[in-house]
Amino acid sequence: MSTPTRVYIARLAGVAVFDPNGDQVGRVRDAVARLRATKRPPEVVGLVAEMPMRRRIFLSINRITSIDVDAVVLGSGTLNLRRFEKRPNELLVLQELLDRRVQLDPGGQPGAVVDVAMECSRGGEWSLTRVAVREQTGRLSRRGHLHQVEWDRVRGLSGIADNRGTANLLAVLEDMRPADLANALQDLPDARRNEVAAALDDERLADVLSELPEHDQVEILAALDRERAADILEEMDPDDAADLLNELPPPEQDVLLDLMEPDEADPVRQLLKYTPGTAGSVMTSEPVILPPDATVAEALARIREPQLSPAVAAQVFVTRAPQNTPTGRYLGMVHFQALLREPPADLLGKVVVNDIDPLRPTTPLPEITRRMATYDLVAMPVIDRNNRLVGAVTVDDVLDHSLPRDWRDRDALTASGTTDPTLDGTDG
Repeated sequence: MSTPTRVYIARLAGVAVFDPNGDQVGRVRDAVARLRATKRPPEVVGLVAEMPMRRRIFLSINRITSIDVDAVVLGSGTLNLRRFEKRPNELLVLQELLDRRVQLDPGGQPGAVVDVAMECSRGGEWSLTRVAVREQTGRLSRRGHLHQVEWDRVRGLSGIADNRGTANLLAVLEDMRPADLANALQDLPDARRNEVAAALDDERLADVLSELPEHDQVEILAALDRERAADILEEMDPDDAADLLNELPPPEQDVLLDLMEPDEADPVRQLLKYTPGTAGSVMTSEPVILPPDATVAEALARIREPQLSPAVAAQVFVTRAPQNTPTGRYLGMVHFQALLREPPADLLGKVVVNDIDPLRPTTPLPEITRRMATYDLVAMPVIDRNNRLVGAVTVDDVLDHSLPRDWRDRDALTASGTTDPTLDGTDG
């Protein structure tokens, strides 16, 4: 195996995994170690890699030809695509050891695990041999010393973790996309998942909640105090916040809405009034809206704003004042490709199109899907009886509400048969 003899595992998190042909098959998410009956350090038996469609699989250490902080290379292109499930005598290194409170021998100095190293013996066996532990000083102004010590010099690495922090695990997860981080949270025990979620900042947690199954969203929100829960709802898109609140009892909905800022709560309240399965219930109430006297250059600048999703940024809706929903009279929309073809100084009123009938709040989801497919649209306007724009349905809204309710749940994904395993004798 062409690789360093000692590798710190937290540095592998997110590293790309390649097959022998150089094609990327996934990214490293954790390492699997097998506990031993003796006092010998656990044996590393493989890595957990995340593939497309959020599928996590096991990669036997014997099938890996190279491991370093830039890439993991497999010796075979044949993979076992069964979803990884940890066995009773196994340990997920990053998930279970990072931030664990331990004591250093001799002396019993308390600290927290920052990283764990695996090392390859001359016989080719990988084991967890060293632990990076940061001392706890009891002083907020000074970080404790970092020790790199042998596995057997650390007490508290086995058994149930007590009073763990989250800083080091968050550092491993910080570069993940919200959907990938949501997937990682689903693998954590409930208590640990809630701790990590609570430690995320409001904007990050709002993005992650939108990618979780409804039951996980509710449990994480319930673990927060109500003031923080209201802050998170304010950070979410109104349609996502409304979907989440719909999972709660009406009295709890009212409490959280009352704690939100009025200008943040009002669009969510409005969305909650619409009948489920209609355009009103799935639309976003904050599409890109500009007046007809805005220029093409202004429209292009607006859709470049990084917080906009691709589906929302794909078109500009043109209305009379006011531009907040419900707007003044709806005039039409301009797709971003049309904006790119027009002179920057031209007015939107000159290039707006309105040859496709808008949706009504009561339009059912099957009809929305049919019309979007017919006209190859990524978004459609929703207007009320007074021809005011009240929102827009995007293709991701349609997909989210057309798929089964539990489509984000990885257990349900596996049970549905979407993981078609190709057996190669790999453990796990």
